[in-house]
Parts: sequence; C-alpha cells; structure tokens
Amino acid sequence: MSPTKSLPSRLIGAADRIPASLDVLAGPDHGRVVLPLRLAWSGLTEFDVEDSRERLTLYCLLLDCGQHDDVVRYVNAELLRHDWSRIRKLTARRMITLWESRVPELAAA
Repeated sequence: MSPTKSLPSRLIGAADRIPASLDVLAGPDHGRVVLPLRLAWSGLTEFDVEDSRERLTLYCLLLDCGQHDDVVRYVNAELLRHDWSRIRKLTARRMITLWESRVPELAAA
C-alpha cells in the first residue's frame, strides 16, 4: 500500500478568483440565472435572483466554486452586500476571510 497523500486545498488560487472591487460585479438584480454545468453539476442549475433563498444558494456556490469571470458575471454587488451576513454563516470561514481581506467593505456589511 502506498501512503495516503493529502488532497490540495480547494482554496489554492481562491484569492485570484475574488474581484478587487464590488464595482466590477455585473450580475443581475432580477430575473433568472442559469449556471453552466461545470458550476452546477448537482442540484439546481437555474436560480431566481429575486428569491432570497435561491440567491443565497447561488452566491454561496459562486463564492466557493466560481472563477473570477463567473463571480463578475453572476453576482450583483448590492445584493451581495445585502446578503453578506447570511453568506458569512454558510460559507467556509477561510473563504470569508479571503473575501473580506480583498473587499474590506464586506466586513462592515
């Protein structure tokens, strides 16, 4: 038997996926978002941005698994600010720390 190797952290490169400013976020504030299968390969693939629960699921998924361009395309800055206190409770602490260090205004939200 070979020794078990540790898997690489899923946070490798995560800081590069976070926009430098919320100003670049171009996500919708209403309507539906359909994610590509590479992001939503299990469960919902379509999310109603006006439904707070679906939006929370969408944003948590994007913060955790999305690439920089995905976050910019699908996340709305105002809605992210509004939902941040709930997102903080549902997302890995290390990911939240990365986001808040990169975008300090979220720490105050």
